[in-house]
Amino acid sequence: MADAMEFGEWLGRQLSRRGTTQADLAAELGVTRAAVSSWISGRVQPRIDKLQAIQIFLGLEPGPDALQVDAADRSSDLTWYHRPAHADGGRELGNAAAFAFESDLAVLAREATQNSLDERYVADEPVRVRYELNEISGRRLERFLEALRWESIEPHLDAAAASGQKVGRVLGDGLAELRHKERLVLLRIDDYNASGLTGDEYEDGRFAAVVRRQLDSRKTGSAGGTYGLGKATLWAASRLGTVLINSTLSEPHGGRSERRLVGRLDLPWHRTAEGEWAGPAWLGVPDAARDAARSWWADPVITEDLFLTRSSSAPGTSFLVVGVQESVGEAGDLEEMRNRLAEAVGRNFWAAMIAPGGGRPTLEASVAAFRDGEAVVPEEPVDPYLAEPSRARALRVYYDGGTVSEPTDSQSVVQSTVPLRVPPLKEGGGAQTEHRAVLLLTEADEREEKTNRLVTMRGSRMVVADRKVTDVPMGAPRFQAVLLAGGAVREPDDATAAAERFLRTAEPPDHDDWRKTDDLVSTYARGAISRIEEFGRAMTAEIRRILHRPAPDTRDEGPAELRDVLDLTRPKKPQSPKYPTVDALDGEILPDGAWRVRVTVKLPAREDPWHGVPVLKFVTRSGPHAVADWAGLTPESGCEVAEDGRLVFEPGSRTARFEGETDVTSHPVAAAMAEVEVELRRAKEAV
Repeated sequence: MADAMEFGEWLGRQLSRRGTTQADLAAELGVTRAAVSSWISGRVQPRIDKLQAIQIFLGLEPGPDALQVDAADRSSDLTWYHRPAHADGGRELGNAAAFAFESDLAVLAREATQNSLDERYVADEPVRVRYELNEISGRRLERFLEALRWESIEPHLDAAAASGQKVGRVLGDGLAELRHKERLVLLRIDDYNASGLTGDEYEDGRFAAVVRRQLDSRKTGSAGGTYGLGKATLWAASRLGTVLINSTLSEPHGGRSERRLVGRLDLPWHRTAEGEWAGPAWLGVPDAARDAARSWWADPVITEDLFLTRSSSAPGTSFLVVGVQESVGEAGDLEEMRNRLAEAVGRNFWAAMIAPGGGRPTLEASVAAFRDGEAVVPEEPVDPYLAEPSRARALRVYYDGGTVSEPTDSQSVVQSTVPLRVPPLKEGGGAQTEHRAVLLLTEADEREEKTNRLVTMRGSRMVVADRKVTDVPMGAPRFQAVLLAGGAVREPDDATAAAERFLRTAEPPDHDDWRKTDDLVSTYARGAISRIEEFGRAMTAEIRRILHRPAPDTRDEGPAELRDVLDLTRPKKPQSPKYPTVDALDGEILPDGAWRVRVTVKLPAREDPWHGVPVLKFVTRSGPHAVADWAGLTPESGCEVAEDGRLVFEPGSRTARFEGETDVTSHPVAAAMAEVEVELRRAKEAV
């Protein structure tokens, strides 16, 4: 039994939830209003007979625990509360937060999974995320719309659709689809071992942040999200602007934790026969004290009718996107939609699904698709080793301590470090610290189409950036690289926490890069932008350094013709270091058999312009290196081409780049039968 104060708070909450006054309760129980006031204030507790009478009045099951639990809500009381239009005439013709993201299933999967990871409840157990597509029609659709109180929101949807604005056109398309085909596609996103939407209905807490507010993140530390924008993708993904929620709480609210349901309709300003409306609306039971609708403790029947039944009592939340936008393939192609969801989760969260040695992964994910109760694609787990074969293998080797400092074979994983200098905060000062991020590099799997790429991540182990690495040495194998920074490193250093915060501050709302942001500039001392840019350059520089190292002979692996073509070697540097030299060479064979090469030249410091003549040679397996003629030279930076074919380098430049294409008729052998090299001769040597 609760003490007098707890009982008083509970009783006051029950009266407020029912819209009942103290006088009403006093009259029902045959006591004075002052007696009820003393109970609610916590000064005294009622006698046993009065406690039993209170239980009957509130419709509670008899028993001592009943006086610590909120009274159950009746589904018959459900209603939609529509926010009236602003009295000052202001209008919001759409949710600005939703426009920060593309309306796409892949974007939704990334943002929703990130939010689930950020709410991990038990630290040594994985967050389990399940995506389920349901196409419904016939009686299932009828029951769903009845439980949704469709007749109450349909006029508002029609009015908003008639606005002619972008949001209105999407709503109109969704309504036409529903009425014409008499079917509806629902997407439910369940997470387990997450905190759930805890907290008060209106005050600070997870529930109010998600259901009532915009741009309220409430996240700290290594969380993947920072702006409070991600939840907007749920409503943006609905062609009817509607999302329903069922949460199992990790911390009871009002003595209850299971089946806390609420719905939110996100519309632009609109006008109906009943008046003008701001746009947002909430499905719940009436809250007389607030003139609003609040969440309700639902029974299993309406939970099932709304397709919100959860598979276990583990804490977490289920979001149901009503009329999900079918942004890929033909409308109604559930299998393609399911594949897009699975691909997005695998591509962005493969690292979170791989467990460190002896532990459990941070994330387990699965996707399923159903049509009127029949499985179109049964539930299948997302496999990180299928999503990212090379990178997943590299991370596994790193966790197992099997990395090497230099490549030894095609399966080896090279580990190196990249320094990140973290500047001091504007407030609190302090000294700059240095974090050692971990770089992993391995040969790409033959199944991977996009190669020679670097992905970056921090503590959440969600992929932040995915970028192409250019200017790699000729003859280097196809590779994949992973950079682990902040909390993602296996053995943290003294600057890990500082690096995690610094990088988190440097992420834009899309969390797809580390770069200048307003938060970064306002939080860190001068030089923060330079440190981020320096970090980015250091990553790619370290990759190129690793690839420049001598690798084992792999000419017996793969097509010999292709390896010979790609094994373009740089010429030896001239004896004198005081003359321009070729620093990097890249090239390809064109369809007509000509070589196209891109050459980077390193220039010694000099006030006067350097002059030189590029010479391309065929390096055959025997005989002298034959010279081929140029069909044309194109300057790219730091140089010009004179009429006689000489290169004239800009005074003061330290590097220059040009592109050249050979004359096929001058080739001593077919291009595929030889390697090529380019040397830069002094003008008088080429005569």
